[in-house]
Amino acid sequence: MESHPIAAWLTDMDGVLVHEDHALPGAADFIGALRETGTPFQVLTNNSIFTPRDLRARLAATGIDVPEDAIWTSALATARFLATQAPGGSAYAIGEAGLTTALYEVGYVLTAAHPDFVVLGETRTYSFEAITTAIRLIAAGSRFIATNPDTTGPSPHGPLPATGAVAALITKATGREPYFVGKPNPVMIRTALNRIDAHSETTAMIGDRMDTDVVAGMEAGLRTYLVLSGSTNVTQIERYPFRPTQVFDGIGDLVSLVRRD
Repeated sequence: MESHPIAAWLTDMDGVLVHEDHALPGAADFIGALRETGTPFQVLTNNSIFTPRDLRARLAATGIDVPEDAIWTSALATARFLATQAPGGSAYAIGEAGLTTALYEVGYVLTAAHPDFVVLGETRTYSFEAITTAIRLIAAGSRFIATNPDTTGPSPHGPLPATGAVAALITKATGREPYFVGKPNPVMIRTALNRIDAHSETTAMIGDRMDTDVVAGMEAGLRTYLVLSGSTNVTQIERYPFRPTQVFDGIGDLVSLVRRD
């Protein structure tokens, strides 16, 4: 695999490029190198709250210049998946603008009246009423989809319950497991590759988590580079039965690979 030069890059966002509202060392240089060399790339995030435009603005505020069309969220991947499964369908969505906008853009109708799917995404204001509606719709036959399996998300005050935790609540009440589209599902990786016409054998995935970024990249056939600037420290790698291709302290250490390849 290493005999092929890297022709395209996928990278996680939180813990790789940014931490909360601050750029991580080397992140702006890495994205700058990709753009200067004309190397195709996508920034991936399981966060389904924000639209690519929102995330572009967030990154720009930290000094990282990423085009809107180079950002691929779990909400976009979920909408793309649904559009291929049931074109022009309907959904009851629990989420924010990132999810509802993505569903509208693929031609979906958002409704609580006998929807084809219940789609659960990230939100900071989960409503007991909305969750109850989702449970009743799933019990009545709507198919259950969730943007990502993350059980917690970060905040300045500590962890927050995330999509996977709320999905578990709905599963407990209905007996129905959701289909998770976001990482570690390789579907999200493959759809990102398709956006830039890239091939798995010449693409690398950068992430800070073994259980989402690395395993998703590995299962999609990519080279995987784990950075220790986010959720994983070097001692935790040994807990997993698989390994990344290489481990780096941070994304700044990969700038030379972009310029070399």
